[in-house]
Amino acid sequence: MSWNEPAAAAAEISTRKEHHLDICLDNERYPDPAAGGTSLDQVRLVHRALPELDYDAIDTAQPFLRARLRLPLLISCMTGGSGRGRSANRALAEAAQRAGVAVGVGSIRPLLRDPDTFADFHVKPHAPDVPVLANLGAVQLRDLGAAALRPLLERLEVQGLVIHLNAGQELFQPGGDRDFRGLLEAIAGAVAGCGVPVLVKETGFGIGPAEIRRLLGHGGRYVDVAGLRGQGVRYVDVAGSGGTNWIAVEGERLAAPERQSARAFADWGLPTGVLLAALGGAEAGRVIASGGLRNGVHLAKALALGAGLGAMALPFIRAVMAGGSDGAQDLIGRIEHELRTAMTLCGAPTLAALRGAPVMQSANFRHEVAELQRAALPKSASAAKE
Repeated sequence: MSWNEPAAAAAEISTRKEHHLDICLDNERYPDPAAGGTSLDQVRLVHRALPELDYDAIDTAQPFLRARLRLPLLISCMTGGSGRGRSANRALAEAAQRAGVAVGVGSIRPLLRDPDTFADFHVKPHAPDVPVLANLGAVQLRDLGAAALRPLLERLEVQGLVIHLNAGQELFQPGGDRDFRGLLEAIAGAVAGCGVPVLVKETGFGIGPAEIRRLLGHGGRYVDVAGLRGQGVRYVDVAGSGGTNWIAVEGERLAAPERQSARAFADWGLPTGVLLAALGGAEAGRVIASGGLRNGVHLAKALALGAGLGAMALPFIRAVMAGGSDGAQDLIGRIEHELRTAMTLCGAPTLAALRGAPVMQSANFRHEVAELQRAALPKSASAAKE
């Protein structure tokens, strides 16, 4: 498929990206939704008054994509394809390099239409020693094909490709995608042919346990199609509800009746904490936790529930737009201090120990986890349990 579309199409995407930034940066128009909804507030790490640990000796290093991160943190894919997006990507890459964490850029869809946006997404020179991730929607991947994408990924010098699933957002976007068929096959094709490790993420509504296991290569039509049984994608980012709600963001760009429809989905999705707990640590190390994480305590709880690392978007775009690379670096420093403090106070000297640390869960949380696990079972198995 050719992506040499009219210049108007590229201009429309750039304008939309600018609108998204305006909305997400305006706390009055779009208050941070993570005040509730992730369910992580219903989980407590068990405090130890005698931890017998040295805070400065806490080991927060995490292997990720052939690198060793200093913190188990990914600055999530957010923006690009506009003037402010270019500046933000570079500043975030610089902060990631200084802090020793991974960083992703926003969807490279604008680059497929306008080669002049290449500099928006080519941030590897600013982050030479940490993993840099490209990002593309599953629909665009399906329409373009992995073979056509591979040379572009090589030019971008990335260490991985994030494929994002954003059906909810597209359905409320004027002119957005409506056909979501064939995406599993497209993902399988990318695993086989794009030349870099593949990650899959949602965009704020969560990926259920059955879909996570399928994407990671534990049975199902997806792995059968590509002949990749037992392989699958490298990581899945659950990107659960409780963080940025992209239906709500798109709703802010719509007229009143359509905006009202968007508000009907204010509580849509699967909460981040419930998703992690429902997996039961079975995919530990291959699951990334995002969706409403705002501090190092949230990160510690997500790791204790089995995540390999955590990812954050909205806090970083707000930090970088307010204070540039230094603002993002300061945020990382705060997250590190909070994570190290939480690990010290629950007696976990390493991330492996943190993942084995006991957690207290509210009755409502346990109920939601059990309900999600039940709903994720095949109908025959679910009926047998009942």
